[in-house]
Order: sequence, then structure tokens, then C-alpha cells
Amino acid sequence: MGAYYDEVEIEDMVWDEEKRVYHYPCPCGDRFEISRKQLKNYEDIATCPSCSLIIRVVYDPLDFEDEPSDDEEEGASAGSDSEESEDESEEETFEDALEHLTISDEKPQAIAVAA
Repeated sequence: MGAYYDEVEIEDMVWDEEKRVYHYPCPCGDRFEISRKQLKNYEDIATCPSCSLIIRVVYDPLDFEDEPSDDEEEGASAGSDSEESEDESEEETFEDALEHLTISDEKPQAIAVAA
């Protein structure tokens, strides 16, 4: 695309925590928006939801390489407590199993099971 309204540096944009997007004022009265997920995926076009204007966002993609995307952050804030506790309990169980592990020289015995 070659018909950008403008090129704007990411530093000139404002982070909206509620909508989880960077935004910049549009001449139509609305604002251009772009998410961290888009930036992480090397997308540099911010769109205005009210008109057809677009801007090119100038940024360093490496700055967003290690950041979690919007979806990951929302999922982490919504259900991370239960997921983390499950992960932690599994790790704790694994550690406990290793602590109680004993190795003996006895040969395994066959156990008869009624059918």
C-alpha cells in the first residue's frame, strides 16, 4: 500500500489500556488504532474505524518480539490463577514423587488378577 495518510512513530501514539491498542488522532474525529499483536506480527498499518484513512506506524519490531500478544495477556489476567495453580501443583507433585522414589534390588513379583 502506498497511500498512507501519514507516517507516525510509535512513541507519538498513546496506549489505551482498556481497548488494548495504540491510538493516534484521525482528522475525521476518531482515532487510528493498532494492537500489540499486529505490531508483533510485523503489521505496521493502523486503521481508523470510522473512515478509510490509514497510517504507517514506524517502530522497531524487535521491541515487540518478546511481549505477549493481547490475547495472551487477556487470557493470563482472566484465567491465569487457576492455570498457574494447576501447573504449580503438577510440579510440586512431581517433586514429591522424586523425593519418595526408592530403588531396590528386588525382582518384580507377578500378581494374579481374577478375570
